Amino acid sequence: MADLEHTLQRHASTVEEQDEEELGQFGYKQELRRDWGLMHNFGISFSIISVITGITTLFSYGLNTGGPGVMSVGWIVVSFFTMFVALGMAEIVSAIPTAGGPYYWAALLAPPKHSAFASWITGWFNLLGQVAVTTGISFGLAGLISTTATVKSSYTPTPGKTIGIYAAVLISHGIVNTFGVHVLRYLNNTSILLHSAGVTSIAIAILAKAPTHQSAKFVFGTFYDGTGVSPYPGWSIRASPAYVACCGALMSQYTLTGFDASAHLSEETRKASWSAPIGVISSVGFSSLFGFFVILSFLFSIQDFDNTVTGGSFGQPVLQIFADCCGDDGAVVLMCLIMICVWHCGLFSMTSNSRMMFAFSRDGGIPNFFHKVDDKFRSPIRTVWLAAFLAFCLALPSLGSSVAFAAATSIATIGLYISYGIPILIGLIYARDFNARKGPFNLGLFSRPVAFIAVAWIGFITIIFCLPTTNPVTSQTLNYTVVAVGIIAIFSLTSWVVWAHRWFVGPVRELEEATALGVDITVPGELEKVETQMNATPDKVASLNEEGKAS
Repeated sequence: MADLEHTLQRHASTVEEQDEEELGQFGYKQELRRDWGLMHNFGISFSIISVITGITTLFSYGLNTGGPGVMSVGWIVVSFFTMFVALGMAEIVSAIPTAGGPYYWAALLAPPKHSAFASWITGWFNLLGQVAVTTGISFGLAGLISTTATVKSSYTPTPGKTIGIYAAVLISHGIVNTFGVHVLRYLNNTSILLHSAGVTSIAIAILAKAPTHQSAKFVFGTFYDGTGVSPYPGWSIRASPAYVACCGALMSQYTLTGFDASAHLSEETRKASWSAPIGVISSVGFSSLFGFFVILSFLFSIQDFDNTVTGGSFGQPVLQIFADCCGDDGAVVLMCLIMICVWHCGLFSMTSNSRMMFAFSRDGGIPNFFHKVDDKFRSPIRTVWLAAFLAFCLALPSLGSSVAFAAATSIATIGLYISYGIPILIGLIYARDFNARKGPFNLGLFSRPVAFIAVAWIGFITIIFCLPTTNPVTSQTLNYTVVAVGIIAIFSLTSWVVWAHRWFVGPVRELEEATALGVDITVPGELEKVETQMNATPDKVASLNEEGKAS
């Protein structure tokens, strides 16, 4: 028995050494705790995708922007094309398993002369998407809490109260990510159980308790356009039904985002070159199936469509469906279970967000102040609270805009998918160089066709999700997605041209820097200590960067 335990410990040590050696090949030392397995890696993407979160918070949007037909059929179409994106991403993360994710992939896959530029642009879009998806999840939870509180009470939701609840949610996520890093794995296991068995139970309960069920024709064939504000017509009349159907795909596409979390957690995952890509693909696949089942259960259980589409007595269609099927008390119980799922989703979204910012800071994309892992808790605490602060700021327009939440979800979707698409596009264009780098997950002859379809789909959704979804377009109904995405695009391009091209060289190779300084990289904190003592000037930093590139 003792020999068996010794063998297992030795094997675990060997795997850990191999992972650290592989990370070292990309120029980084092991700073984060690497104790996640395949199931944990899958679980964090599965939790962030969280089909119950996207479907519940955007169900009203879906009903009014195309109706049941667009929601059900649109889910199938979106799931199909999203799997191409996941396959393209999985092939890349298998070759380059680092916490930086998309921006690091772009740097390594692009030709040397364009490497830093590709990394800079991708990093900023990924940062925007990460912040926006945290906003969408946690602000959506605040909205659910505020709405559920109206059941059998005199509570009246207001934008100010919802923002207050939202701030409390972000603080709770920040605290757990700061002090409870060691329990994240166990919360991850809980989240997997909630998002699988819990959500399945909700769907079955609603179907079983529904007094009557809608027909398949209603679920798959009903088109509804509620995009017009009386007395103005909807976009199906002003433009076309196809326009409304395309805009209605946002519910499905927003829900199926965040699976790059498997990449951002790769430096904390054992056997990352295999576990991370499988985590990406399996999370999208299982989420697609679970999501379709949930959508069908909700749509088949609608009792009064005209009442439900307006939000019913509570202003929230899912809550109204629950109340019609299970009564007010049952509805509150089911909504509480959903809110627990959404809380876990937001928690792990902040985890992924903070890891991306930590890596981007390490490589010079944002101030080096944020490249700090707490010695005691082994957590990037500064980026955790940076993520919370930026997510809070992004939700502030909700105080004066009726479409702020839909806009935040559009920003999240576009920002993340652009950052997914850039490295996939680079790998498609420079296929020969990419083939030489590929890891154990390899699509072979299907690699380029999959990448082409993925990039084409991302280009399509980037355009349609910037379009207005409410008629008429006013200051209250403006889809400010195009503004936020435009600001990031202009900022990243302008900053690169004006100053960033002078000093940003892409992902920093810490091992090369340590070699130039004569530092033992295996000693925790030694490199940072020497850098602090040097109090390096910009000229010295530039010299070190040149030495790193030369080697």
